[in-house]
Parts: sequence; structure tokens; C-alpha cells
Amino acid sequence: MIPSLEEVLAALARLPGIGRRSAERIAFYLLAKPEEAERLIRALSGLSRVGRCPRCHGFAEEGLCPICRDPSRDGKTICVVAHPWEVERIERTGEYRGLYHVLGGLISPTSGVRAEDLTLAHLLARVREEGTEEVILALEPKLEGDLTALHLLRLLKPLGVRVSQIAQGIPVGRDLESADELTLGRALRGRIPL
Repeated sequence: MIPSLEEVLAALARLPGIGRRSAERIAFYLLAKPEEAERLIRALSGLSRVGRCPRCHGFAEEGLCPICRDPSRDGKTICVVAHPWEVERIERTGEYRGLYHVLGGLISPTSGVRAEDLTLAHLLARVREEGTEEVILALEPKLEGDLTALHLLRLLKPLGVRVSQIAQGIPVGRDLESADELTLGRALRGRIPL
């Protein structure tokens, strides 16, 4: 195979969710459509301008992210997520109008991620300095997410801020028979009044 093409295939195959066959389809498509390849090259080169917001640690270009700059956002509420891409998932719901804080991961003793490795100290400083009234924990419903949530609860409660957690439960379109006991239990605890 042509070395340049093999290099592209290897690079694409390293991306999450893309195996060798998908890499080949993408590469051959780009070879057949040079204008699409140029558009992709320009878009990828723009990633060098993307950094982290100094306030929330989400993705930003040149200083504060658009959410932190937006004066119409509810500055009294902070939604805590583990990773920057989770901000966009919550934003797409259209249900939340507060601010965010990105931890940079979850506490995981097995992976060597400690509380000190996360942006917890900065979160606590924001809560104290910005007059935050509520912190919403939107962390993954797994052991690391629960461990991180418990640690955050211990740190935030003495500050007098209300701490809540997003409801977790049965996905839309699924039946109760397919739900495991933990998910079903969380759905019951996170129930809402009608």
C-alpha cells in the first residue's frame, strides 16, 4: 500500500469507534472527494485554537467559553460534569440555563486518578466567590462517578450550598423487564411528582 495512505489509515483507525474498515471507507471517500478532504483539513487545523476556559474548564477559544460569557445564564447554579464534551450533551437538551464546571475526570483509585488531579479546588473557590446557591452533579452512574459525587458532597456541604444530582433511571423507549436492579432503584429514587 502507498505509505501516505497507510499513514492516514493508521491515524484514522486510532480514533475511538473507528476500526480499519471504517478508516478505509473514510480515506477512500476523501481521496474521491478532494474538496471534502480540504474542508476537513481546514476544520482540523482550527482545533489548535481550542483550549480550556479559565473559569469552567470547558472548551473555549480565546478566554472564557460562550456559556461563561453569556450574561443571561443563571450564575447561581453550577452543573458539574467530568468531561468537556458532556457540557454540549446537556446543552442540547435545552433544559439547563446555569453555568458549568468540568472536573477533568472522575476519582478512580484503580486508574490512579486522585481528587487532587481534578479541578475540585477551583470548583470550591468558585462556589465561595461567585455566590453559588446550587451545585448539580451530572456524573456518570458508575462506581467512579458515585465516589466523586460523595467526595464532592463532603466538600460542598460545609459551604452551605444546595447539592443535587441528576435523576438516573430507565431510558425512554425501554421496558422495566430489561432494566437491572440498580438502574430501577435509581429511577425510583429520582422520581418526580406529577
